[in-house]
Amino acid sequence: MSILKDFSLSTVTAGFVSALVGLATGVALIFEAANRLGATDAQVSSWVWALCMGMGVLTFVPSLLLRMPAMVAFSAPGAVVLATLAPGEFTLAQGIGAFILNGVAMAIVGFTGLFERFMDRIPGPLAAALLAGVIARFAVVGFVDAKTAPWLVLFATAAYLVTRQFAPAYAVVGMLVVGVLTSLASGSMQTEQLTLSLAKPIAVAPTFTLAAFVGITIPLFVVTMAGQNLPGVAAYRGSGYDVPTSKMLGATGLGTVALASFGGFTFNLSAVMAMICVHPSTHPDPRRRYTAALAAGAFYLLAGTLGSSITGLLRAFPPELVHIVASLALAPVVTSSLTAAVREDKHRDAASLTFLVTLSGVSVGPIGSPLWGAAAGLAATALASARFRAVFRRPSARRAEPGPAVASGVDR
Repeated sequence: MSILKDFSLSTVTAGFVSALVGLATGVALIFEAANRLGATDAQVSSWVWALCMGMGVLTFVPSLLLRMPAMVAFSAPGAVVLATLAPGEFTLAQGIGAFILNGVAMAIVGFTGLFERFMDRIPGPLAAALLAGVIARFAVVGFVDAKTAPWLVLFATAAYLVTRQFAPAYAVVGMLVVGVLTSLASGSMQTEQLTLSLAKPIAVAPTFTLAAFVGITIPLFVVTMAGQNLPGVAAYRGSGYDVPTSKMLGATGLGTVALASFGGFTFNLSAVMAMICVHPSTHPDPRRRYTAALAAGAFYLLAGTLGSSITGLLRAFPPELVHIVASLALAPVVTSSLTAAVREDKHRDAASLTFLVTLSGVSVGPIGSPLWGAAAGLAATALASARFRAVFRRPSARRAEPGPAVASGVDR
């Protein structure tokens, strides 16, 4: 019963918004990725089932056991990798084989602690700057939509600001309600797409080929670890939750292996969705924010059970509504992360560089801006270190350093 007492309207709403943002912004990518591998409509629905069930279980179970928010999502950059494949370049069976190998690699990197040891080398301010860059790049989209839905953006923002003044914990609830009402009034809610049907998972036997390993597994692994898990770990550490990241990363790998045959191409720690659940606006008591993750996990499981029905629901929401709700919910996260990033003088320049590179969205091959941002920040930190400056200090300056006093017998 204590778990039920920890729930509140604000945590349930945060969980719903987190799940809505995670699914609504990625459904189109899922469809395109599956189609590039030659999946049928029934198999596409199976992909939605696999991804939703995987996210639900991998979010709900750790959050319940740890009593901490532990958000898992599917890899959106990974879906982009699949969506850019040439039609017919790989068969669906070859893709499934590549997904399984990716899951094995993720499990190894996770359970051995390799990735966590890499994260330990990134100073806290740089991790905060990296997280701020990832979140800010996602958050600005909602305000760009003011060009196509000005009244929706205006009314949702006004509702958010007013509610923040009088009931901060329910600011997301207020703007979501106003956003839905505005969408209904403008006719942008596509309710005719709503249907009710259960999911039908379809398994596809894997085929393992070197070409698929090079063309799918490697880029999928790189973009997931660098573009998703890197800021995901930073999100938990910056929020003060001591989540066992190595075990969770390993679990996402095992989840990928288990659901790959049904279309679960990869899972990862989430930064964007996690920050919606762990921010103080979700609940004043940090010990009760895990219920937001439980709610998100439950929504994922419901979405997976309903299968194609959830696709119609997600398409019913106008994208502008999803974007502005996410933008406003994440705005405080950007502020707090930037504050933590520039608090220390010795890391301020490196943190600023990390933030700007990450925010730019620059990518070279399969390596996206989060990894480049971390690399730039670490390089700047190394250049500013005392050891590096000592290497280039003039020899005369080094000789001029005071040494131990020597008695000369002369009274000066």
